[in-house]
Amino acid sequence: MKSENQAIHALLTSDEDKILDGWLTEAAAGDPGARRGMQADAAELLRQLRTAIGADADLAHPESPAWNGVRQNLEELSRSRAARGQSAGETSAFVLALKKPLFELLQARHGDTALGGLLWSVTALADKLAQHTVATFQHAREDIIRRQQEELLELSTPVIKLWDGVLAVPMIGILDSNRTQLVMETLLQKIVETESGLAIIDITGVPTVDTLVAQHLLKTVTAIRLMGADCIISGIRPQIAQTIVHLGIDLQGINTKASLADALQLALQKTGWRITRTPA
Repeated sequence: MKSENQAIHALLTSDEDKILDGWLTEAAAGDPGARRGMQADAAELLRQLRTAIGADADLAHPESPAWNGVRQNLEELSRSRAARGQSAGETSAFVLALKKPLFELLQARHGDTALGGLLWSVTALADKLAQHTVATFQHAREDIIRRQQEELLELSTPVIKLWDGVLAVPMIGILDSNRTQLVMETLLQKIVETESGLAIIDITGVPTVDTLVAQHLLKTVTAIRLMGADCIISGIRPQIAQTIVHLGIDLQGINTKASLADALQLALQKTGWRITRTPA
């Protein structure tokens, strides 16, 4: 085992409790609740460090396979803290708080003999581990944001059963390729599940209609028809009608209505329903 590894491993083995106590004191900044919450994470990371250094892992290259256990521990730490809403700065500060107790104990044990090299090795290692933690934290936050966006996307495209055999999809916001694909998949699945023969796509909440949006709508209508169902597009406001004409978009053969109520009335007629008003 290299001399630096041997010295640090001996310290981690004999003074583990002191290191852990000093680390938690530095990281928790006097908050007993935070200290208790950090204890398990700190103890496990110390164990992984001791294992890696005891296996003579290269202190200058924590990206090497010998450090896999430490890196995996830091990645799990970053993901869990990101899920709890903690910042990357707080997470890296927790790792860097290990420096002070290590420095103090190394100085007490070795004095000035070879202290410079040991301190530099420990400093470089702690910094690189903190950098890995921050990078993992950022990836974890990006994953959380992506999942939240997917969940919001699903919530923003509900398929509603308006009547027997009649489904509706109220579209709100910008209509892009991903959202159109989700609408198409969800709507087609609902058509199969409910054996519906007609679907209404309401674009009242779509702010603008351009060539791309129109193409998305046409693809959805085509897919619905291939399933043997019919489709009505509602929410065609005067501004949207003018835009469609100006862009030269061909909606011939597609039933369009100004409002969802008008579309529902047409849908009921197409499916053979008749609604009559009875005297109160």
